[in-house]
Amino acid sequence: MKEISCILPVAGIGRRLQPHTFTIPKVLLPVAGKPILGYLLDYVKSLGIRRVVFIIGHLGDKIIDYVNGNHPDIDGIFVRQEEFLGLGYAISLAADYVEGPVFINLGDTIVETDVKQLVQDAVSWIAVKEVDDPRRFGVALTDGEGLITKVVEKPSEIISHHALCGVYFLSNSRLLFDCLKNLIVSEKKTRNEFQLTDAIGMMISKGEKILAIPAKVWLDCGKVETLLQTNRFLLEKYRPVIPSLPSVVINQPVFIDPSAQIRNCVVGPFVSVGKNVTMTNVIVQNSIINDNASVRNIVLTDSVIGYSALLSGNLQKINLGDASQVSLMGEEDALF
Repeated sequence: MKEISCILPVAGIGRRLQPHTFTIPKVLLPVAGKPILGYLLDYVKSLGIRRVVFIIGHLGDKIIDYVNGNHPDIDGIFVRQEEFLGLGYAISLAADYVEGPVFINLGDTIVETDVKQLVQDAVSWIAVKEVDDPRRFGVALTDGEGLITKVVEKPSEIISHHALCGVYFLSNSRLLFDCLKNLIVSEKKTRNEFQLTDAIGMMISKGEKILAIPAKVWLDCGKVETLLQTNRFLLEKYRPVIPSLPSVVINQPVFIDPSAQIRNCVVGPFVSVGKNVTMTNVIVQNSIINDNASVRNIVLTDSVIGYSALLSGNLQKINLGDASQVSLMGEEDALF
């Protein structure tokens, strides 16, 4: 069997996560103390894959720096996406760099599945998850043996409850790229974009057998609410060990980088605190506070504080971008 390659489409602007994605690529936003991309690459490596084609765009140089600096065991190929014409178009850009089986994982999706043996045996599969309303997703229809018979992108009617999770393993990558090329040359678009779903549908119509594999966990990191949900799940799963800190009450699970300076605070549950953060007189839960931020004299919940942001005041909920400053009360008005 030829070497398995992974394609990670990570070129998205991340509009639903602005203002944070003005300065940080979506896949480098941290959850539970590590960038989303770190979890994706750990999963890729757990499947025995080392060759990864990154489709980069918005702030792509930061992705290159992160991969080269933190994952030296990854054989990374970086392809720049200049036009945004849909997921199918993005995947097609990897055609010259993939020969054997291909694993595809969307950049804002963390999925857990028992598929390592299927990957080693080169059995094609797509991760699916049963949802109540699948009309926001691509969906898969299956026969009685778990084979996918049809895929449809965001159907207007409920025809299946099996949503596509954004994780694919296809043993016949040449057929995939041929179908994508066919879509692009013939200008066949769905919702005004070239869809990966349509190419997979063409593969199935040509006789390709693809299994639907239930995902045990499907985490979406595409907007603030789901980013915080992912942070909660991963903190609960890994439960980082935090040393006791003077004048700080910690309600586990939380992640606190050792370089953070925290005084007179109640932290947690479900809080991630990044590098060189300073916090004084803060009560915080279900939030992410990114590197170099300074937070004081405030009660926070359901919030994301950007890199190098300064927050001082008395708010209950905030989505504060990088290098921002908010001050709503005087320094003398401490909470403690």
